[in-house]
Amino acid sequence: MRLQQPARLLLVVASLALSTFASGIQAAELNAREIVQQMDDTRRASSESAFNRMKLTTCKYGIKNGKLKCVEKPRVKLLESAQINTGPDNKDSKSIAIVLKPASEKGIGMLSWSYDATDKDNETWLYLSALGKVKRIAAGSDEDSEPTSLFGSELTTEDMETGKLDDYTYRILEEGDYKGRPVYVIESKATPARAKKTRYSKSQVWVDAERFLALKLQLYDKQGNLTKRMQVGKLEKINGIWVTRSLTMFNLVAQRLTNMKIEAITFGVEIDEGFLTQRALTDTAFREAHLSILRTQAE
Repeated sequence: MRLQQPARLLLVVASLALSTFASGIQAAELNAREIVQQMDDTRRASSESAFNRMKLTTCKYGIKNGKLKCVEKPRVKLLESAQINTGPDNKDSKSIAIVLKPASEKGIGMLSWSYDATDKDNETWLYLSALGKVKRIAAGSDEDSEPTSLFGSELTTEDMETGKLDDYTYRILEEGDYKGRPVYVIESKATPARAKKTRYSKSQVWVDAERFLALKLQLYDKQGNLTKRMQVGKLEKINGIWVTRSLTMFNLVAQRLTNMKIEAITFGVEIDEGFLTQRALTDTAFREAHLSILRTQAE
């Protein structure tokens, strides 16, 4: 079913989609780890055989007349993305995102294979069409290297990583209300092994206590400083699945933001796992043949 009037995305992004399904368990009966598990389960529901079109808008921001606004011409990119769940219990995933516009960046793509198991690093490849080369992106990051940006946005591969719940410890900081929704504020801290691969000391997420959606996220550096904030905008229920149609990541250090907007999404499409390979990054005819099939299913 095609969505009318048009994202752990994507990324790719979409990235980046969040969702929920009905649950007979009340959040009040769950501990922090169980709440995070429910979030991961609902996120997985939105990534099963999903094909979407998304827009990334990035700019430097400032405050004008009391309102937050871009202070430069935004960079806008339109992408198509496909994702499936794989592996044991469908807890792993494979996804690909391809730039459609601007024309100067058309064909740039990112392929991601994510694994739920703690002892198996995720795999990501970036294809730069102008160079005609595929670059493998190292899993995780450290203080001596910069995380990989998703198509020049303020979202990184680490920001969008999903699964691997055993890499963190969790606790409920508080219960309350956020923008009219009952929420739990959950703090996550990396285990010693994970701490060697991440740039963040901790994160805090505002979780919808009924829908198990992330409504707000804050990321802190190794010195404990708040460096990034993500806020969810529009939510919509599609075919029984709650989807985040719009979210914004704020880089509080660089004073830059990226808005990710899902303009169209279709669930239940038939995606050939053979498409989600490096060949789709480098072989234009192969890629377009598969994308054409997906676009037809989305009509």
